[in-house]
Amino acid sequence: MNSSEDRIIRIAITGPESTGKSTLSKKLANHYQTIWVPEYARDYIDRLHRPYGQSDLIDIAKGQISMEKKAFSRANRLLICDTELTVIKIWSQSKYGNVDPFILEKHHEQTYDVYLLMDIDLPWEYDPQRENPEKRKYFFDWFEKELKASKIHYEVINGDHEQRFVNACTIIDRLLEL
Repeated sequence: MNSSEDRIIRIAITGPESTGKSTLSKKLANHYQTIWVPEYARDYIDRLHRPYGQSDLIDIAKGQISMEKKAFSRANRLLICDTELTVIKIWSQSKYGNVDPFILEKHHEQTYDVYLLMDIDLPWEYDPQRENPEKRKYFFDWFEKELKASKIHYEVINGDHEQRFVNACTIIDRLLEL
């Protein structure tokens, strides 16, 4: 879809679990007539016939990176990424107390034009892969601290699903005008 002269704007949808990342990613990709990169971890964990472990996070990170690379050449002006390595970094630190050097290295290498940090103001929805309904504020604050420390451009997205979509479009439209 894109040519080598076209600049693809990279959008990272990030934040705690059950905050509407996938819903927003799909809706934005449809609205802007581009593709989105789904969260690799979902399919990976669904295919496991055992509980996941810390070493699986490396495979998940590699899968996410690979899917994003493949999608980039098919993107139309925008590449919408439903999650990115900040999620895996925080997940690993929280669950295992440390982060594999590979994940840290790749986390520092990733670049997005904007991170859309999903607020926790949507109701929690059960999913067998979700683990921390009582820690949503804790994780939101951790994400925000991580993004601030990295000195990267991020915007908090809140409201119901429709308001999140409107807020995200406003931010993305500004980027498209640059």
